Amino acid sequence: MLIIHALLFSSAAAHATDIKGKARVIDGDTLYVANIKIRLNGIDAPERGQPRFKAATRALQSLVAGQIVSCRLTGDITYDRFVASCFVGSHDLAASVIASGNALDCPRYSGGRYRKY
Repeated sequence: MLIIHALLFSSAAAHATDIKGKARVIDGDTLYVANIKIRLNGIDAPERGQPRFKAATRALQSLVAGQIVSCRLTGDITYDRFVASCFVGSHDLAASVIASGNALDCPRYSGGRYRKY
């Protein structure tokens, strides 16, 4: 697994990398795709112990349940998670969790992409 992460990091640093697969949700802005831990880019979802943590986690779970998730790595890593924009089909997962009222736009990283939700 360490070798895979090293290869992804060096590849992601050079150019955007795509990952596809079934997802397993950790919380409202973190999931595993193809056994790679991903942090959704540009959103701020509640952490464990904060209000709406469970709702945010369930919102993301409902979006990815049984679906193939496609993620484009940004080249950044935070807290041992690869940062990525992820989609089910054409549906942006970050935008959908924000639109559900369970996360906020994080303009520092989204560039304001999600402010309309």
